[in-house]
Amino acid sequence: MSEKVTRRRFHKTAAAALAMAATGPGRALGANDRIRLGFIGVANRGGQLLTAFLEHADAEVVALCDVHKPTLEKARQRLEGKPDTYEDFRKLIERKDLDAVVIATPDHWHAIQTVDACDAGKDVYVEKPLSITVYEGRRMVEAARRNRRVVQVGTHRRSSALYARLAELTLSGKVGKITVGRAYRLSNMYPGGIGKAAPSDPPKDLNWEMWLGPRPLRPYQENITPYKFRWWQLYSSQMGNWGVHYLDAIRWLTGELAPASVCAMGGRFAVDDDRTVPDTLEATFEFASGRLAIFGQYEASGNPIFPRNPKLASPEIELRGTLGSVYVTTQSYEVVPERGGQFQDAKPRMEPIVDGSGKGEDELTALHARNFLDCVKSRNRPNADVEIGHRSTTMSLLANISLATRSRLEWDAQREVITNHQQANQLLHYEYRQPWKL
Repeated sequence: MSEKVTRRRFHKTAAAALAMAATGPGRALGANDRIRLGFIGVANRGGQLLTAFLEHADAEVVALCDVHKPTLEKARQRLEGKPDTYEDFRKLIERKDLDAVVIATPDHWHAIQTVDACDAGKDVYVEKPLSITVYEGRRMVEAARRNRRVVQVGTHRRSSALYARLAELTLSGKVGKITVGRAYRLSNMYPGGIGKAAPSDPPKDLNWEMWLGPRPLRPYQENITPYKFRWWQLYSSQMGNWGVHYLDAIRWLTGELAPASVCAMGGRFAVDDDRTVPDTLEATFEFASGRLAIFGQYEASGNPIFPRNPKLASPEIELRGTLGSVYVTTQSYEVVPERGGQFQDAKPRMEPIVDGSGKGEDELTALHARNFLDCVKSRNRPNADVEIGHRSTTMSLLANISLATRSRLEWDAQREVITNHQQANQLLHYEYRQPWKL
């Protein structure tokens, strides 16, 4: 009996050691274990992610962090006042009893918080865009790999079964050679946009200096936070906010890693507000394989771009193949057959295809959360692994650099440098305000 017990203990000890080797620091989780989560940023998207994770019985939210006290308290009350709350994310991350953190802070915070969490042995779900600079994104990938952490980026279309089926179709050549992928952010914000506001004292229940973090100190302005930071170049961009979603999907559906060049044009053409990003922009990416990806940010006009099947949801992405054109949204896709044009046979080149079995945005977010939780336990790479998120985010960041330098940029995706514009490389990162660092 004692020999059996000894062997059993040996096998249990060996299994635990193997699990620790696979996961790095932190608890080794079984399939039925609850995953203890901390949330950093619980307004807007953070609140939506809280809803998504709470759909899963094995997700236990034990800590919340936000620099705005009313937002923090509102989130705590959703959970019957049970989670501990923090104003400083570092105190949340240093907790030994957390398995993972969910980050939904403004874009300029993602890198610091993700790297710190990985270094503290936590897995991370971080909202898109992954980073606000290309340099940050690569450091985030490195932190995930050296700490053997699961890092999921919030491009939730990656957890869509509909998109997965479409990827099988497009990557197998069923719609021919795809030469153009297009997507647009459409919203007519003319004339007032995000409005104009004078600098003022911050609300007493907002830690404004902590909100600014690595960015320069500046007076508070009410049309920056909580959500309108999306239109301020120092903290975000609509190219990053919306472009990353669609460019990530186009990369997936065409099998591309990265563009060879990018050129973006645009400006503040019509909307009169305090924004520091364009109201009209179009970025074109060229791939060495022979195709273009186009993202347009049209915020002075909102009428649809793509033709619409009245039986389906309004398309968000178009892929133009030599045999058929694809129109896809989260809930459906349609393949419209191509016909031969000039000097070609005019008959249809394939049969039409319609798939209307997709999920809505909230359902996809919940599925994306489920995939992350499963990977925390299995230690598999998640659907939107940090490297995937980095490559897609890089596309949007390069478009912003192209716009800033008024240049077509040639991109070396292996070395992650711009090869034809040395000054543009200086915009691949910026100097953080002290004491923040990666």
